[in-house]
Amino acid sequence: MDNHTKEVRSYNMSQIRSTNTKPEETVRKYLFSKGFRYRKNDKHLPGKPDIVLKKYKTLIFVNGCFWHCHEGCPKYVFPKSNQEYWREKLDRNKKRDAENISKLENMGWNVITVWECELKKDKLGYTLETLADAVRRGANNEKR
Repeated sequence: MDNHTKEVRSYNMSQIRSTNTKPEETVRKYLFSKGFRYRKNDKHLPGKPDIVLKKYKTLIFVNGCFWHCHEGCPKYVFPKSNQEYWREKLDRNKKRDAENISKLENMGWNVITVWECELKKDKLGYTLETLADAVRRGANNEKR
């Protein structure tokens, strides 16, 4: 059973953004501060990756744990109401993510997924440093 009225739930859901989220902005600001230059949400690529680092042939998806079904994450709690709707919706999201990643990798892109929970204060520094290293490694693999 939902704790909110339909109107309140509708308003809450309408406030959820698909681009320029706080986790995305956190990752972009860090990358920019480290000298990486990128494009945002390239609609010409499958899945419209959040960050495109063409020079490094690397794409970054910054995923919300709920919307992209981050298994084992405390932020991914399956809804108790309207379960059939949510199961179908979230399963479609997972399937679409997997298809897009496969297409992008077949196109030669290095695809990195950063999860929302990995950007919390206790993990933020480690996550961002690891991400920058992965981007650099992707570029080094391209040159070989």
